[in-house]
Amino acid sequence: MSARFLRPPRLALLVALAAAPLAGCTHTYSTPQLVTPKAAPIAPRDIELSLFLIGDAGAPAKDEPVLAALTRQVEAAQAGGVKPAIVFLGDNVYPRGLPDTGALTLPTRPEAERRLQAQIDVALRTRTPTWFIPGNHDWAYMTAAGWDAIKRQVAYIQEHGAPYAQMQPTGGCPGPVYADLSPHVRLIMLDTQWWLHDYARPVHPDSDCPYDAPGEIVNAMNRQMLSAGGRQIVVVGHHPLASGGEHGGNLTLTDHLFPLRMLSSSLWIPLPIAGSYYALNRQQGASNQDLAGPKNQAMRRAFEVVFERRKPLVYAAGHDHEMQVFDGRTVRHILVSGAGIYGHVSRVAYRANTRYAAEKSGYMRIDFRRDGRARLGVIVVDEHGVPTEDFSMELK
Repeated sequence: MSARFLRPPRLALLVALAAAPLAGCTHTYSTPQLVTPKAAPIAPRDIELSLFLIGDAGAPAKDEPVLAALTRQVEAAQAGGVKPAIVFLGDNVYPRGLPDTGALTLPTRPEAERRLQAQIDVALRTRTPTWFIPGNHDWAYMTAAGWDAIKRQVAYIQEHGAPYAQMQPTGGCPGPVYADLSPHVRLIMLDTQWWLHDYARPVHPDSDCPYDAPGEIVNAMNRQMLSAGGRQIVVVGHHPLASGGEHGGNLTLTDHLFPLRMLSSSLWIPLPIAGSYYALNRQQGASNQDLAGPKNQAMRRAFEVVFERRKPLVYAAGHDHEMQVFDGRTVRHILVSGAGIYGHVSRVAYRANTRYAAEKSGYMRIDFRRDGRARLGVIVVDEHGVPTEDFSMELK
């Protein structure tokens, strides 16, 4: 069951109130109170490409409101003569990727296929080029079975999503892989979990990947960015470069009191001392899934070496279950679009470079004009599948 349908039992709430003084152990964050400027909409005749970015959609409801809204907006773009493209930003199947056909784990293989197929169907119904990026949950939730799980997901998408949907990079390879979406836009795709994975992954000599070492990846990224010519560059991966969410260190009192909910959202078992130890360790870098983790920091430093030579227009990711927009340093704009199923959201706070942050479900849309200029829209979706543009800005 998705976390959106779960409420803490009464006993758990009483324990939380009794342990409220532990809140002093947490970092202080502010709820975003930001001015949200509106950029003028672009007439469809002036849009060359609309790129839709949606992440962490791996446990959709049977009639998922966010996917329904995405489908309708893609169809509306096509009706207006606009070319669309879609990127799913990882965690395409919760909680442990696509299991083997004989696996006894939950969800079962048929249910896992349903979750993935619901996303693939957006591509098939709209006949839109669509890319799936691997996330940490797709790597069997960072376990030893991860590499095999990624191979299964690649094969499933290839079989059931052709000719519109594909997973890139394939087979657990780190990438980069690029696709020129238009004369003005180059998409560069990364499997960021490759950098963070503690178990078997494709590295020399057990690798068929074109690049399987950090130096090779960095050099390939640099070549792909330089060869883009005058195109705007959009880099996508699952793990963000910045976040005011959980993976950016924004852990709540609930995280201190009920740490087992990291394993399952139904485990409301109070462990206040152990939980605080766990939460504080995470804020100090105990998990490489967090920005503070040493492997995560090393990965981002490697990317920044390339980005400093030529700033991409956008780096977009999921991982944290909110909608966030940042001004970047080595990247002009950093996006976190990790709320691709309704109600699957978590707490977010703003940072010094935050332009927008919201605990809302939805996706992002970048409209590229025929002269290459771009406009971002953050689309939030309600329980009835009604989309609303909650934030917009020109990307410069």
